[in-house]
Amino acid sequence: MKMIRMTNMIAQRRVSRLSGGLPGGLRVGAAVLALAGGCTVGTSFDPGEIQFEPERPETEAPDDPAPYMGDDALVLEAQSNFRTGIELHQKVIWRTCTPNGGVCHNSKEFPDLRTPANFVNAFGASCNVQYGEYQSVYDRCERPGDRFRIAGGGVNTGQIEIGWIESIPGEYYDGEGLPPEDSPGLHIHLADPIAGEQTEVYTNGEFQRTFINDGKVEDFTFAEYTTLWSILPGRKHLIGEVRDFQLDQVQSLLSVGVVEGDANRNDVFGARQDDPVHLLEPGSPETSYLIARLRGTMAGEDIPGSRMPLANSPFTIPEMLALFCLVEGFPDQGTEADLNRGIDYANCSYSDDPAGLNLLGEGVTWSARISKILEFNCGGCHGGDSPQAGLNLVGDDVYLRLLEPSTQVPDLPLITPGVPEESYLYLKLIGDDAITGNPMPYNPLTGEGTLGEAEIADILTWITNGAVENE
Repeated sequence: MKMIRMTNMIAQRRVSRLSGGLPGGLRVGAAVLALAGGCTVGTSFDPGEIQFEPERPETEAPDDPAPYMGDDALVLEAQSNFRTGIELHQKVIWRTCTPNGGVCHNSKEFPDLRTPANFVNAFGASCNVQYGEYQSVYDRCERPGDRFRIAGGGVNTGQIEIGWIESIPGEYYDGEGLPPEDSPGLHIHLADPIAGEQTEVYTNGEFQRTFINDGKVEDFTFAEYTTLWSILPGRKHLIGEVRDFQLDQVQSLLSVGVVEGDANRNDVFGARQDDPVHLLEPGSPETSYLIARLRGTMAGEDIPGSRMPLANSPFTIPEMLALFCLVEGFPDQGTEADLNRGIDYANCSYSDDPAGLNLLGEGVTWSARISKILEFNCGGCHGGDSPQAGLNLVGDDVYLRLLEPSTQVPDLPLITPGVPEESYLYLKLIGDDAITGNPMPYNPLTGEGTLGEAEIADILTWITNGAVENE
């Protein structure tokens, strides 16, 4: 009896805890549940079974192509290290093009290559055209420009493609006649001349773009600007007056992102010459812009801008072969799933001569090897309009610059033919105690950087043999 009373007391306490604060009817229900729960302790309670057969999706193994069975060591190395597109992205693209947490090609630096999905999105995507860096735009990256139209004040231009647009700050021109070509104002350069002879008109200028809406091609005016327009000689260059109260309107117009048909301002409208190229072109690595930036050329033409990758060593031959074969075999409407498929090295046309993809050249000569080593490994910092330490290692006359004294140790030339220990550039490459500052090449993102042993050995051999330019 004592045991029964003790059990009832425990049950009552359990009921009071569960039903405290509940309405009367709910308290009774709670009590019943508590007692029922207590009755199952130590019993063979059967909760029953749910008759349910889940519908699981069927997965299929990727339809991998037959492997390469030849004996070329470079192809075999590529196939061993980069069997699929996913492996290529993980081991090469992510490591080389998005270093240090993705500071190069990430959400703030187009194109974003951090993830396999983003990498796939580069197939068929337009080139990078960054405003403010027009010199680095390749002609074949240019797209058809937006159009400009004036219809008022006696002038009717019709739609004329915009070459490029620029706002020059300063006080508006208040002199006699037409303003100078470089005067402050909103400058619009057109593909074709404006008809007629009138040189000034105060009216509304319309910026128009073509859209496809429900399958219909439509023109849409996405911005307008009313001001005094001056039509300069040649009638392809307009200057719109910008007064103080119009500054915000002009900035809003520019922030919209006007598509420029001549974005690099060289009087060549790239989209009129040929179809615009894409970042990666399925089936055609030779016309893929990202690959052209790695090589520095496309179809025999030099590609503007620094060689890529900017802060890492250039791709090796097996890495280039894997990228070329992936792009050559990638389907037109490919998805991220296609990266899981094996790269078809056996049928890849570039497997016949993988050595031809060598970015650093062959033979220890200036033109075939040494100049390429310096350009690919050093040109990211020592190139362009403002090279580090004033030393440009890209373009013409590089060889002559190497014969000049170094700026850090003026007693030593950068290169002393036949004497590597008196060649400051070589001492920088090997990190000799005689140098000032960091060894080169220096990676500003990781604080590290050096050439490979083979590259340093070739530079040493070249200097020892007299550092000849042409041989």
